[in-house]
Amino acid sequence: MQAPENTTKPTPAATENYSRVGHIDRTLDITRDTCPMTFVRTRLVLDAMSSGQLLAVTLRGEEPLRNVSRSASALGHAIISQRDEADGSGTLFIRKA
Repeated sequence: MQAPENTTKPTPAATENYSRVGHIDRTLDITRDTCPMTFVRTRLVLDAMSSGQLLAVTLRGEEPLRNVSRSASALGHAIISQRDEADGSGTLFIRKA
């Protein structure tokens, strides 16, 4: 499977901002997506990653946060941390199982 196009390796600035969670291997912005595509896109990226790597997923809204977190956990991945922003977006840090 190919990873979605708008996944990137984190910039040095992004790594500094999230240093408390460890080295971020991949980032994914799904703020414009709706369920169920939020987790579909997240899963495609996780499937392309190696065990132990860290994915930072930026999303918007309660439903995507709840669904992505629950679905990733159900597949055995670890939710390391969550960072909420004032604008309603947030970042979910997922360690690949």
